[in-house]
Amino acid sequence: MAVAEPLSFDDFLLLVGRLNYAWTNTESLFIHLIAGLTRMDKETAVVIFLTLNTSRARIDLVERLSKMTRHSVPERKAILALTARMVKLSHLRNRFNHCIYAFDSEGGHPKTILMRIADRKDTIKMGQISDIDDEMLTGISEAIDNLGQLNRDIWAFVQRHNYPV
Repeated sequence: MAVAEPLSFDDFLLLVGRLNYAWTNTESLFIHLIAGLTRMDKETAVVIFLTLNTSRARIDLVERLSKMTRHSVPERKAILALTARMVKLSHLRNRFNHCIYAFDSEGGHPKTILMRIADRKDTIKMGQISDIDDEMLTGISEAIDNLGQLNRDIWAFVQRHNYPV
């Protein structure tokens, strides 16, 4: 996504909103993976999914369930490959859910300020600042596209293995 001038903040928020929508929509497919891996109905899987209140916990559950000996090696490898893709995409999504935004009074690019503490050997690092520039916008757009493909791939897996839908 090439931007000749700074993107309006409203347009940037719409892009981040699309990222969050794509993430949430794709993560919800874990309900079907949980149901299939545990051999339970979808309604019960929904309760379990909603009880786990972080994406990391949901990913961990799906990965652990897939590693049970009742599942074939190809099934396990396929699920672990899907969850690995989700984990890779989580870093960008988490960045925009754990930051604040700063505006340039001169009209330049707004900035993200990461609201995380990184522990180093004998110091801490916090408040990493990044421009909302073409590179960042391209990364967000690519992540949205990747989440869309991951969503389709999870659906294909669910259907191929006759998991509850």
